[in-house]
Amino acid sequence: MTAHSKTAADPAISLFSKTQTQSMSLNRILSERDAVSEAREAKTARLRELRLEKEADEIAAAAALAALPKRAGKR
Repeated sequence: MTAHSKTAADPAISLFSKTQTQSMSLNRILSERDAVSEAREAKTARLRELRLEKEADEIAAAAALAALPKRAGKR
């Protein structure tokens, strides 16, 4: 009787192991995808910050240049 119940349980154990392995693989893939997404968002935020800083510097430089007195040219 014990041999028979063990044989009947083998397919169930095999199926459970297969399902568990698939689940673990899916969780790993999702974790990697989330990590890549977070890294991309961080990089995008950093680049946006740098771009806005550069644009502010350019606007400030243009304003400072416009504020300089104009020199009278020779005629």
